[in-house]
Amino acid sequence: MSEFRIRTHPILDVPKVEEFTFTFNGEAIRARRGEVISSALFANGIRIFGHHPKDSAPQGIFCANGQCSQCMVIADGVPVKACMTLAREGMVVTSCDGMPGLPAADRPVTFGEVETVETDVLIVGGGPSGLCAGIELGKLGIETLIVDDKEELGGKLGLQTHAFFGSIDDCFAGTRGHRIGHILREQVAQFDCVRTWTGATAVGVFADKRVGVQHRSRYVLVHPKVILISTGAREKNLAFPGCDLPGVYGAGAFQTLVNRDLVRPTDRLFVVGGGNVGLIAAYHAIQAGIEVVGLVEALPRCGGYKVHLDKILRLGVPVYTSHTVVRAFGKTEVEGIEIARVDASFKVVPKTSRRFKVDTILIAVGLSPLDSLLVMAKEANVPVVSAGDAKEIAEASAAMFSGRLAGRKIAKMLGRRTFVPQVWQPLMETLRSKPGETRMRRPKPRDLRVYPVVRCYEEIPCNPCTQVCPMHSIRLAGDSITALPTFEGRCTGCGRCVSICPGLAITLVVENYDPKRRRALVILPSETDRGALFRERTITTTDVEGKTLGEGTVIAVKRSPILDKRNLLLLEVPYEQRLDVAGYRLQEPAEQWDALGAESKDDVIVCRCERVTRREIVREIRRGVRDMNQLKAVLRTGMGACGGKTCTELIERIFREEGVPLNEVTEPTNRPFVTEVPLSLLASVEEDDEE
Repeated sequence: MSEFRIRTHPILDVPKVEEFTFTFNGEAIRARRGEVISSALFANGIRIFGHHPKDSAPQGIFCANGQCSQCMVIADGVPVKACMTLAREGMVVTSCDGMPGLPAADRPVTFGEVETVETDVLIVGGGPSGLCAGIELGKLGIETLIVDDKEELGGKLGLQTHAFFGSIDDCFAGTRGHRIGHILREQVAQFDCVRTWTGATAVGVFADKRVGVQHRSRYVLVHPKVILISTGAREKNLAFPGCDLPGVYGAGAFQTLVNRDLVRPTDRLFVVGGGNVGLIAAYHAIQAGIEVVGLVEALPRCGGYKVHLDKILRLGVPVYTSHTVVRAFGKTEVEGIEIARVDASFKVVPKTSRRFKVDTILIAVGLSPLDSLLVMAKEANVPVVSAGDAKEIAEASAAMFSGRLAGRKIAKMLGRRTFVPQVWQPLMETLRSKPGETRMRRPKPRDLRVYPVVRCYEEIPCNPCTQVCPMHSIRLAGDSITALPTFEGRCTGCGRCVSICPGLAITLVVENYDPKRRRALVILPSETDRGALFRERTITTTDVEGKTLGEGTVIAVKRSPILDKRNLLLLEVPYEQRLDVAGYRLQEPAEQWDALGAESKDDVIVCRCERVTRREIVREIRRGVRDMNQLKAVLRTGMGACGGKTCTELIERIFREEGVPLNEVTEPTNRPFVTEVPLSLLASVEEDDEE
């Protein structure tokens, strides 16, 4: 990679930010004000942060969300997670090679009192559900404290540059995710009764009904009457040979680097997983100018929205369904990937492998609720409610509604007179629902000068196109928000439907553009580099699912009238293709890689923190181990800094593969704290003694 900062982006503004210098292993590193250490290192081309004490394996990032320990470094003499620690001017950062050393000398310290904060409601997690709950509580004047471990509220909304689905009136459909985060933050700030702490991590719920919170450089006990757990989700892991190499990490980590911190972490990317997270990550990569070599999905079809899939197919991303990742190649970091077809039992089909040269592999194979604090609260008999992904994995639009419902529910628990509109619960269930039936329809010509072609063929909750048409000519073919939209009536050619559609699934056809030359004008939505479209006056056109149709001539690129940063691409095409042209190709399929001589591992690392292999776990299971606490005692699985967050589900899968039902397996015992807390903060050591 020659350029590690994103200097221009088709959606995101690239602000001018003050820069400063710190050192990493003695080398000067340029960082941006407000940037975490891991992003600054990636921006300087550094992807290996240290080496594991057990076998000197290189360590990089995996989650970039504070849930694992892959990015640990030594900052000013203290081991920290690079993804959660702000870089500071003059900071001295070194690799964590081996075990961090203890201080050379020790001396008595003076312990201080731990502050206790009283509040009616404590909301743990300031993402879409937590913010929406806070807004509902704020409207009722209920004293509320929102704590979030990031520097800015909004959760994953800040990573989403695409327009949201759902309802315009109820959940900001047609608005970009990062804009929604800004709107919700502004709404919360209007209420004096709602306090917010950023850089604050809730680490445990205790028997005295208090919640431990590490708020920057202090440890506080919060005593709420009710707790709302809206902590979101963590990404599921996947174990395969080479999965522990730097360069294999979660899609959320990638979106954090690219969309939050404007870092270009890769040149050639491969995505594993065809749900919405994987499909959207691939789309975000293309927007950042990164080649997406391919995407694999083990199921016969991708589980994400078809419109998300179609977007990347049109742009030229190969999608391999009924395929899986076999291994990652590389000595110290990712150099390539091998994929292969799988049968109905998800077994690899011999002689079907393909290899590609890539430097990054994104794992997007699902999410698991972050509910450990919820379990603790219930055990401590603290009144507790959950919302968003911490309750049930769904889209952010559903999480917002979940938060609103939770806010009203908590108000009732506190004795406030309020009500829940009857439409809220069923609408939330609709927003949570999986995609429904897909009905492909051949576009038909209209006896109009200009008209839209609507290619929304899958039943998903979405209605923006019906709301913005000034002629009310686009309607849902049913009462539910998941019904397919249809066009019947007149069209002014305003392009508002093309502008607003979150799935980029609507185009406009101008019939009488140039009848003598048998040419038509098609107006397409575009969210890629505007300048590149002008440079390439002739571009390859595709149908809705990415099949090559021919060539189109770029006539103009105009700004959307209603959606920020979306362009309307005016494209001259052959008249007979006017109904079929749905997009354009930006990249061509990558050549397969001759990986002869490339280094590949045979065994699989399952527990990343303690470097425990699948072979070791299988050996203990076959010896009769059925208690994951016993595995922990023998192999140290779950003993690392992540507390078993990344390996527990993988170990459960190994039990199943070995024919052991999970009802025969004792789950691991998890206790506070859910993340690391410096002893000096926990004991409220006086400042004079912090040395």
